[in-house]
Formats: sequence, C-alpha cells, structure tokens
Amino acid sequence: MERRPSDRIRSLGLTGTKDAVTRCRDFTRAALVAWQWMAASREKSEDVLLLVSEMVANACLHAGGPQALLLDCTDERLRIEVTDGSPEPPAPRLRPDPARPGGYGLLIVERIARRWGSVPTAEGKYVWAEIDTPLRSPDVRGPQPVA
Repeated sequence: MERRPSDRIRSLGLTGTKDAVTRCRDFTRAALVAWQWMAASREKSEDVLLLVSEMVANACLHAGGPQALLLDCTDERLRIEVTDGSPEPPAPRLRPDPARPGGYGLLIVERIARRWGSVPTAEGKYVWAEIDTPLRSPDVRGPQPVA
C-alpha cells in the first residue's frame, strides 16, 4: 500500500452545510495552494475547482446534499470524492435541454477528469473523479517531445 504524508489527504464534513459549493471550492483552493498546484499550473487548478463545484452542485441538486468532500493527492493524480445519501448513481443527460439552464455538470466532469465513477455505500454513495497532477516528474509522464 502506498504511504504518503497525511497532509496530502484532506476531508471536509458537509452534513447540514449551507453554501456547500463555495465552502468546498474554498477548502479545495487552500489545499491546492498548500500542495503547490496553484504555482505549478493555474489552468489545472481551475479545472480541479470546476470539478469540485460540479460534483458538489450535483449532490445538492440530485442527491439531497453532499455529506463530505475528500481530496486525496498523490504524485500522479488528485482524487476528488463527494459523498451523499442517495443510492442512485449519477447519469449524464444525453442531450441537455438548451432551453433550460443546467444539465451539463456530468458532461463537464467527463470532459475534465481522466476518469470518474461512483461507488455505492451502506448510506448512499460517493462520486469520485481523478485528474492528473501538474507536479509529475518527466519520467512518470513518459517520453517528452524534444524542444
């Protein structure tokens, strides 16, 4: 089992929280700053904040609200998990209605995350997404183009 510093795993309880999306974005931003993501790649950091926003908003809109946010950062990837009390797995709309706002959250998650999914639990589920870290060393990424 891989061991890493405990500061690379952060969790936030959300049961009964108001303004969960803002709270989760602020929590995530603080973690990204501490992990040097903001300095390494502003674009990748903004992608993470968008993933968190969409995942938490989906829990608010479709699953009775989020219960927890977990950020698990390794040298290769960041895993985001949002726990909620609904057993229903998320399902992207095949064709969101252009006349109504919304409906694109999971399409955004699919576009940004390298992979995502959901895992049922005794109390509901957690939805997870992974994104590559901007801090990977060149040997982890494989051969790089010659400049």
